[in-house]
Amino acid sequence: MSGKKSKPLHSRVTTDGLDRTPHRAFLRGMGLDDEAIAKPFIGVVTTAGETTPCVMNLAPQAKAAKAGVEAAGGTPREFTTISVSDGLSMNHQGMKFSLISREVIADSVELVVRGHAYDGIIGFGGCDKNLPGIMMGMVRCNVPSVFIYGGSALPGTWKGKDVSVLDSYEAVGAVMTGEMSLEEIDELERVCLPTIGACAGQFTANTMGMVSEVLGMAPLGSSMIPGIYEERFEVAKKAGDIVMQGVLGDGPLPRDLITRKSLENASAVVAATGGSTNAGLHIPAIAHEAGIRFTLDDVAEVFDRTPLIANLKPGGLYHAKDVYDVGGVPVLLKEMLKGGYLHGDCLTVDGQTLSEALAAAPDPDGQVFLAKEDAFSETGGVVVLKGNLCPDGALLKVAGLKSLIHKGPALVFESEEDCMAVIRDRAYAEGSVIVVRNEGPKGGPGMREMLGVTAIIYGQGMGEKVALLTDGRFSGATRGMCIGYASPEAASGGPIGLIQTGDIIRIDGGARTIDVKISDAEMAERRKNWTPPDASKLAGAQQKYAATVGPANLGAVTHAGNVQWEVEEPVDSGNIK
Repeated sequence: MSGKKSKPLHSRVTTDGLDRTPHRAFLRGMGLDDEAIAKPFIGVVTTAGETTPCVMNLAPQAKAAKAGVEAAGGTPREFTTISVSDGLSMNHQGMKFSLISREVIADSVELVVRGHAYDGIIGFGGCDKNLPGIMMGMVRCNVPSVFIYGGSALPGTWKGKDVSVLDSYEAVGAVMTGEMSLEEIDELERVCLPTIGACAGQFTANTMGMVSEVLGMAPLGSSMIPGIYEERFEVAKKAGDIVMQGVLGDGPLPRDLITRKSLENASAVVAATGGSTNAGLHIPAIAHEAGIRFTLDDVAEVFDRTPLIANLKPGGLYHAKDVYDVGGVPVLLKEMLKGGYLHGDCLTVDGQTLSEALAAAPDPDGQVFLAKEDAFSETGGVVVLKGNLCPDGALLKVAGLKSLIHKGPALVFESEEDCMAVIRDRAYAEGSVIVVRNEGPKGGPGMREMLGVTAIIYGQGMGEKVALLTDGRFSGATRGMCIGYASPEAASGGPIGLIQTGDIIRIDGGARTIDVKISDAEMAERRKNWTPPDASKLAGAQQKYAATVGPANLGAVTHAGNVQWEVEEPVDSGNIK
């Protein structure tokens, strides 16, 4: 299926007619002449800024995209939106604003594109929430769109091995146990992130970069080009040509690309790479913008039929640059397609089918990507657990785990801060199931990511000796027996809000179960005494978010979905064009 021609152009409602004289005056005030005003208007949006190294390389790429738009007959209009860094907001109250920023990014793309009646979008994202946020905005507007991930940083080198920022998180725990000196961690801190760009492992940014390619929102082969490579400028320039083909011709619209089949493809890529559990939030949220109900259960079904064939950090050995060096994401996709794990009839951004576009991709190298016959496991690196503790599901990354079963007593905390104080003092016992609740989308509000906690536990040598369960999120860099996104969350009356310290919890990643060993009668009795959290002190963005956000298993979205935008015909109020 292909998109309809974008004629009449959205932008004509701002440029044509006598009563648009003031509008044209504004355009002329920006230096546009008659020729530029007569062309299609393309919004070029980035999250560029100095908030994180992940987005500091986006502005030059946007400049190249604008050149591509101009060369293809369009008028580019650059604008920016926000970026909240998970790295810098980690392990304090600032993390409550990270997931909220995804909604603000999507909303801001819609506001500018619809407010100014742009005909197409090129979007650049570089940090975890940027990628899904911009794609969500594109699908919501449903004008010809191309997404470009800004690329990851190069790995650093320390003591003869490649390292990334994840190593610095885990080193904190190693210092606490005396396994690493302060001098060593200072050395590591200074070399683990040597360039601008996003985190180098298969964490959320790189996971969603791969997702953008297989969804058809981004050009194939674009996401794993390192963020500092000049090759990115050619990709950005090509994006300008692609979006103009969509505006002037028959290229696919975002909702032609976002289908149930392509969403299954996206879930399969996460599983095959041991990717970030955050994708379990973002894929349903992107689906929601297209009016497709695609839940955590749908994601889980794909995870369970997709083998793990990538050897990527944190569960494996390699970084994004290594993926680029062996041929990029198309290598992985072609092998998955050969095994029957992808729908080859889905469209790519330039209108080809996935099968057609992957025909010339090279075979797996055998190290970074394995042949399907040599898979690390027959099911994906991320699984969805269900049981009386998480009836609507919870996510566990099993890639790299030595054991998939854990049973032990709950050690319950009402917030991340309460938990971190105990972790720092190492005042927890081997075998415990550490429970951190009231950190879900509504209860946080904002669903904090807990890499600070999990990395320290791992660095203390306890990564697979305890389990951690939360209704909050985990970073794509998290490893160990860590279960997040527990649904329903505590603030919505979920069972995670009713358990007590000492309750026995059993987790079985192989069987996909998570249960607390208390009776239904006891659970019902505890529920009688439960009261919802007091939200009366919330204000600002958190207040609005908590009032509208849905559950994690449905993507933690904040509106009803499937926003429609019809072309508004210009009013002929005179002869002036």
